[in-house]
Amino acid sequence: MDEVDQIVAAWRRERPDAEVTPMEIFSRLTRLAKHLERLRKQAFASHGLEVWEWDVLSALRRSGEPYELSPGQLVATTMVTSGTMTNRVDRLVSRGLVVRRPAPSDRRGILVRLTPDGRARVDGALDALLELEHATLQSLPVEEREHVARGLRALSSHFTG
Repeated sequence: MDEVDQIVAAWRRERPDAEVTPMEIFSRLTRLAKHLERLRKQAFASHGLEVWEWDVLSALRRSGEPYELSPGQLVATTMVTSGTMTNRVDRLVSRGLVVRRPAPSDRRGILVRLTPDGRARVDGALDALLELEHATLQSLPVEEREHVARGLRALSSHFTG
């Protein structure tokens, strides 16, 4: 029995009229998310990055050569407001991890481009993150990993439309 089993058992004892089965999944997901957030912070910090910096830099890195996106594309990818993204880009520019450049197709627009240092950091952070995540999944057989991934994908579709 884990902590969630104990919580669910207590609710079943105290509220036998309540169907608490969803807690067996969602309480574990909540607790797991907290542990995974710590892993992510550890992986990113080992390469001098905060979680929000990783979000922006990894969006640029995944975009492919020349590793640049418009601020609007970054907003859509990272799900933050445009004001927040402006602040984040400013801070990343000051650290030399990205540069702003004029958009060739729009005189008023700009593009945010990953610098070589930004690329090196995001690649290193990805390697560190994957190492920690692989280690976390090591005790789970491959078939079960695939089953969990399918289940979480189905559950996530409820929120992504």
